[in-house]
Amino acid sequence: MTAVETDRPRVLLPPVLMYHSISPSTVPDPHRLRVHPRRLAQHLQLLRRLGLRGVSLGELVRAHDRGQDAGLVGLTFDDGYTDFLEHAVPVLQRHGMTGTVYVVAGRLGGQNEWDTGPRFDILDADQVRAVAATGQEVGSHTVTHARLAGADASVLATEVRDSRQVLEEVLQEEVRGFCYPYGSFDRAAADAVRAAGYDHACVTGDYDPGDRFTLPRCYVAPRDGWAHVVARLTRHHVRVRRRARG
Repeated sequence: MTAVETDRPRVLLPPVLMYHSISPSTVPDPHRLRVHPRRLAQHLQLLRRLGLRGVSLGELVRAHDRGQDAGLVGLTFDDGYTDFLEHAVPVLQRHGMTGTVYVVAGRLGGQNEWDTGPRFDILDADQVRAVAATGQEVGSHTVTHARLAGADASVLATEVRDSRQVLEEVLQEEVRGFCYPYGSFDRAAADAVRAAGYDHACVTGDYDPGDRFTLPRCYVAPRDGWAHVVARLTRHHVRVRRRARG
């Protein structure tokens, strides 16, 4: 990712957790994308014990706008794998929580061809609609899972604008959230997301600039237990307090 300067105000949200695949598969996972459904359930149980509720990023941003985001944690799932519908949604529903799944719009019904190594199936159009019907949020993750930092204007227009259009045609409703693949962004990419009509966008671990179109998230690793999640939540609150003072 590239350092970004912006005149847009900072948005000091509660923590947002970042997952990818939710699956019991034992296939090798060299990119550390896969969290077992039981481990996700443990994380959500921890949130409940802490008096917190996991919500989609869209719901978190709207609650923040109303000044009602206390006690909430954002839950996001990148790439739009079919295991989100099969394994993550039942766990979320069991705990009364929601999340945002970011779908690579040009790979519906395909696989993660942008990665080396194991292949993961991606939601098709019917499955994307099924996800939305469960109350989960669908966001855009570009057309091809492209790195956007340094991309020229035509690539940005295609990857950012067209992905939103594809998903809106599938869902027949507005798609308001965007996620930068690989966390790769710069000022031009953030401006393209805003110009395409999105309401908000998220990155990976960057807290700068931290405006509405570069919201930070905390990566969750496959073996993260309760102590790891608590540490990530605590670290986020420390960084937000520092930013608020600065």
